[in-house]
Amino acid sequence: MQRSPTRLSHAARLDRVVAYMAERLDQPPTLEQLAAVGHFSPWHFHRIYRGLMGETVAGTLRRMRLHRAASELLHGTASLATIARRCGYSATAPFNRAFAQAHGVPPGEYRRRGGLGALAPPVLQTHPLEDIRMSSTAYSVTIEERPAIDVAALAHHGDYEKIGTTFEKLGAWAAGCGIAQTRGFGVYHDDPEATDEADLRSEACIQIAPEVEPDGAVQRGRIPGGRYAVLVHTGPYAELPNPYRWLFGEWLPNSGEEAGDGPMVEEYLNDWRQLPPSQWRTAVCLPLK
Repeated sequence: MQRSPTRLSHAARLDRVVAYMAERLDQPPTLEQLAAVGHFSPWHFHRIYRGLMGETVAGTLRRMRLHRAASELLHGTASLATIARRCGYSATAPFNRAFAQAHGVPPGEYRRRGGLGALAPPVLQTHPLEDIRMSSTAYSVTIEERPAIDVAALAHHGDYEKIGTTFEKLGAWAAGCGIAQTRGFGVYHDDPEATDEADLRSEACIQIAPEVEPDGAVQRGRIPGGRYAVLVHTGPYAELPNPYRWLFGEWLPNSGEEAGDGPMVEEYLNDWRQLPPSQWRTAVCLPLK
């Protein structure tokens, strides 16, 4: 079976990203810089990377640095503290733990023994399509042309799983204004597996009529219209990382589509206050070019 042209293209572009990162281990590029090297949307680069590589950018960087550290321990004279700093550790203790986890022995013992084998460099996971689990029994994706939607939005900072409290505040505002809550959306700007929790940005949103004027902390917003890949998940919101990983790791590389510029959007298709978590339905919407 032939591999998807999109998967092959992603693999070749990620190969350039990995090579670029390998040349800059002492001053790692930002995610935005790496996305530009691979010509990926900066909004979705990290999820695409993790989906195909099987690890985060930080994980690849850590492995590359530990691989270099092994060589320096065997062939150089730098102190453990210096090598630890070059690996991004401010102290030797966490470096010792990371190196021992990767090699099976602490770095000092590795140096004394003359090595026990080195880490392999990162390799792209270019599995044949027949090895990719894309069964319709897992998830189904439709491509939809979705209209732009006017919303009242309340910003949420931090853990995405705690956005429920922000939705409660938004609901209280809507009730006070006599606004019927017809459709609810979450807009998510960052990948929680690549961003510090305190830096995560999102908005709780409800659809409003064009003439409604939000006030205070509630702002008017607009969810952009356009082409979206839409996956409907049924179950607790805490399980949503699983369809996200499948969408970016399996569907997108084999779809012939490219992720567009824009945040991820979730539409909550039924009332979580009236139904058990097993029946909650969420449309996960990925913007496409």
